[in-house]
Amino acid sequence: MPARIVISADGKQAFENWRQAFAAVAPDLDVCSWYDPAWKAGADDYALVWHPEPEHMERLAGMQGIVCTGAGVDHLLAHAHFPRSVPLVRMGGEQTARLMADYVLWAVIGLLRDARTWAVQQQQGLWRNNVCCRTSSTTRVGIMGLGHLGAYVAQALAHVGFRVSGWKRTPAVLDGVTVWNGVDNLPSFLAELDVLVNLLPATPATDGLINHALLGHLPKGAGFVNVGRGRHVVQSDLLRALDDGTLCGAVLDVVTPEPLPQGDALWHHPRLTITPHVASEAAREVQARYVADVVHCLARGEKPALLCDVTRGY
Repeated sequence: MPARIVISADGKQAFENWRQAFAAVAPDLDVCSWYDPAWKAGADDYALVWHPEPEHMERLAGMQGIVCTGAGVDHLLAHAHFPRSVPLVRMGGEQTARLMADYVLWAVIGLLRDARTWAVQQQQGLWRNNVCCRTSSTTRVGIMGLGHLGAYVAQALAHVGFRVSGWKRTPAVLDGVTVWNGVDNLPSFLAELDVLVNLLPATPATDGLINHALLGHLPKGAGFVNVGRGRHVVQSDLLRALDDGTLCGAVLDVVTPEPLPQGDALWHHPRLTITPHVASEAAREVQARYVADVVHCLARGEKPALLCDVTRGY
């Protein structure tokens, strides 16, 4: 019996868009909507999900595999009844990684050239020359989290000419990147950076890790980019760091909560740029091709590259 993808990602209204994407790139795959009342679970079903409802968990337990449309799966593992015995695969692929690298490059260069000041001056109708002569070759960028996306971003920035280092929990070697590992080495890693980029996985150990004390290990006036999770950052401490000069500026693609409430102080800080969680969402057909490849891989009994280790949470 051929594999079938049962789609709940993005809700009932998104199914037709997904169906067309799979028809274009993987016409051999059978697809159906999770919300189709005629759907009956089969022995070769795989699920494509984002935020499944609690009542979906029992049916998910019968799947051969589950693919998440996001790079993070912490929201799935947070469900008490999520079926941890079913293979869970995170979204990946070349375009996802390239989009993240492009976003981080944009954010880092914006901090390097103080582009936020230009934006504020334009809003105020001011013509004020704030020249910055620093170049990529003299700018030190550090990536916290060297997983699939973090490693790609680090090497992409190094290729452009930035001086790049990375930090992760365990030892690693990465061409063109100085790698620090272990909690004890975190202050030393931070002390040599001009811009810190967060790409850590979402786990209990990383919740609230980026606070004023941690940011205080950076050289005064460093920049910060968050493309990991909003909950990694103590947002009141971030505002304090921007106000007291610990940070020169920050770019956030993720916040807590999402969407950010209208009255939140983050919206209005002049040294802060916020984007609506858009850093690395690949085109629908590209995602469909990736999902199809994952399903075929699982059906052959092979291990996909981004298979989640549920004991680690990523």
